Amino acid sequence: MKVEDIKKVACVGSGVIGYSWAIAFALKGKEVGVYDVSDDALNLAKSRVHTSLELFIKNNVIKDYDEVEKHIFYTKSMEEAVKGAGFIQESGPEHYDVKHQIVAEIEKYAPVDAIIASSTSGLLVTEIAKEAKHPERFVGGHPYNPPHLIPLVEITKGEKTTPENVELAKEFYTSVGKEPVVLQKEALGFICNRLQMALYREVCYLVMNGVCSVEDADKAVTFGPGLRWAIMGPTMVFQLGGGKVGVDGLMYHLSDSINLWLKDMADFKEFPPEWGKIAREGVDKEIAARPKEIGNDDTSLAAYRDDMLVELLKLHNKLWDLWSLFCWQ
Repeated sequence: MKVEDIKKVACVGSGVIGYSWAIAFALKGKEVGVYDVSDDALNLAKSRVHTSLELFIKNNVIKDYDEVEKHIFYTKSMEEAVKGAGFIQESGPEHYDVKHQIVAEIEKYAPVDAIIASSTSGLLVTEIAKEAKHPERFVGGHPYNPPHLIPLVEITKGEKTTPENVELAKEFYTSVGKEPVVLQKEALGFICNRLQMALYREVCYLVMNGVCSVEDADKAVTFGPGLRWAIMGPTMVFQLGGGKVGVDGLMYHLSDSINLWLKDMADFKEFPPEWGKIAREGVDKEIAARPKEIGNDDTSLAAYRDDMLVELLKLHNKLWDLWSLFCWQ
């Protein structure tokens, strides 16, 4: 199969991740079959799709709901969802026994050459596909939430996944506007969650040692390195920071200072049990102090986040690429 042959996509599981994937695929004109086990689950997914599209209408990305919704159908029939699908995005519960049941059901009806990608955020592809008839076509396709807004997808492979299918998955995700990264070997937490947690561990350490408040740690990231990271990755940032000597020169010149910082930084392997309570108290205070227009409760904060994501995607020229079939200038 070639990437241009993939006209139909199946989203198996219609929860918070599954419905969002459906939007991402439909926005590129794919026929999308959304499967779940109950009418209630499917009706909720349909409602979430419609509500999420309001953001794109407000930002002049699409003209109306029908442009996207006409590409999506909802079904309790696995056969109807996956039959003829060249790419299947599985977003079921994070339990191996459930995944095994889903895999068996998918393989009853899916084309034998269809790629099956799991949205799993931590389970191993090798284990998910261990009872599969065709484990060579299984990959992990872990999105960054929400998939219809954030381009990143982390591709992982199992012991029996073929390089050709990894490459096909990468090509497909790229064709629908995603930015795929490939893990060369399985790793707990993949790439982004590990990077994110390393930073958050240091936030915890700084706050609990009285260096700063939760609010000031958030501000430090948002208005400092976060601005640069929204443009390019940390190694590229350091390449520019090194001037003529580049990243290698920068690391050489700052090595004495950096090594002192590292010796003083957090290295604990478990978060302190009291951190959750401390973090919640700090973030509640932080949110209450925010103006309403940038979010001062969970609902308005989420809306502000999504609006800002749209603006960042425009700057990256990713928004118009993601939804080039439907947007107008």
